[in-house]
Amino acid sequence: MTEILALPAFDDNYIWLLRARGCVAVVDPGDAAPVLAHLERSGDRLCAILATHHHGDHVGGLAEILARFPVPVFGPALENIAGVTHALSGGERIELPEIGVELEVIAVPGHTRGHIAYYGPNIDDDGALFCGDTLFGAGCGRLFEGTPAQMQESLAKLAVLPAPTLVYCAHEYTQGNMRFALAVEPGSVAVQRRSENVAEDRAKGRATIPTRIRIELETNPFLRWDAPAVRAAAASRLGHLPADAVETFAAIREWKNRF
Repeated sequence: MTEILALPAFDDNYIWLLRARGCVAVVDPGDAAPVLAHLERSGDRLCAILATHHHGDHVGGLAEILARFPVPVFGPALENIAGVTHALSGGERIELPEIGVELEVIAVPGHTRGHIAYYGPNIDDDGALFCGDTLFGAGCGRLFEGTPAQMQESLAKLAVLPAPTLVYCAHEYTQGNMRFALAVEPGSVAVQRRSENVAEDRAKGRATIPTRIRIELETNPFLRWDAPAVRAAAASRLGHLPADAVETFAAIREWKNRF
């Protein structure tokens, strides 16, 4: 069975390890130090690296790791990431035979032009999604290179994954995102309950990630573009009813940018 471990990095990043049979695959190693420390401490063998996008806090540790462990590196074809050996555009299936895992690659542009996510339907019984900075706990990534239409379409791809799917995003942003979710849907019991649970988890030093697709569909305003309360919140920003899901999403994302 594949084990998934979190290596905290920087102020709020997570580097994820997929581990089985004494081997690990590393997702988004922005910092080499925690990865190298784990390999030395555990005796695990590095078998692959998976990158979701080109930002430094996701790939900044690649060169140092590869200097010691020259392994295959999977990453987005549309982005210039030194060290990538397997360029991916979405729609591929990749195998990590050393740990017995097969992953589906999903193109999720928006945060960056070529952002990709990795979905393992047979990991952790319920499935696992490694989505970088596209979907967060109660949030989504900023649109640095893509358009609202691209990001809404990307999130829609993730929203239709099986509801129990575990979501392994790259940042511990959930508590701040819940404050915004409450502003968007102040009358939602589900949002209120999750906000309380997240506050308790953080007060006790517990991670709020992984989350699940089901939880995000209930409480994440960036997946709830069809919810009446979210459409009403968008309308209050726009001055008119949004024409469609993209306009709803765009209004809520712009509000969050200034929140």
